[in-house]
Amino acid sequence: MAEKPQPVRVVYCGVCGLPAEYCEFGPDFAKCKDDKEVEKAAEKLQAVGIGGGAGGDVSGGASTSKQEEVKRLPGGKIKKKEKQEVVIEKIVRNKRKCVTVVKGLDLFGVKLSDASKKLGKKFATGASVVKGPTEKEQIDVQGDISYDIVEFITDTWPDVPESAIFFIEDGRKVAAA
Repeated sequence: MAEKPQPVRVVYCGVCGLPAEYCEFGPDFAKCKDDKEVEKAAEKLQAVGIGGGAGGDVSGGASTSKQEEVKRLPGGKIKKKEKQEVVIEKIVRNKRKCVTVVKGLDLFGVKLSDASKKLGKKFATGASVVKGPTEKEQIDVQGDISYDIVEFITDTWPDVPESAIFFIEDGRKVAAA
């Protein structure tokens, strides 16, 4: 008769609640490495040869400063810090109709629903908040308003500097200033 395999005992971190070999991907890695139980589990895993990269990082302190500089999401993905810039793009549809798309106002703390109302009133046109192709919200304004929008944005929202506003022309990003 075959032997019944024994279940593997997993040591969970008392700080973040993740298994010991995954502590480096958790939100409190600096606190986790101080946890003695996790450190023992990491040494045990390293001795057996399991979890080489993660186990070494839990007990060692060489890559700690690098971990604190970069924001990590669950699963180990690195979160990039978004550049604070407003991008204005004119999209031509049919023959003479166009839509002006304003992206990035929310990065300056502007509420997009209020901004779309103000843009619609100022330029006497339809404006709405929609999700763009990258699943981020943007403002679609009917018509070509690129001639006066930079001045309107800088006057209405003083937190948005003119140097942070860009146009997309012929597939290239061009500074508005």
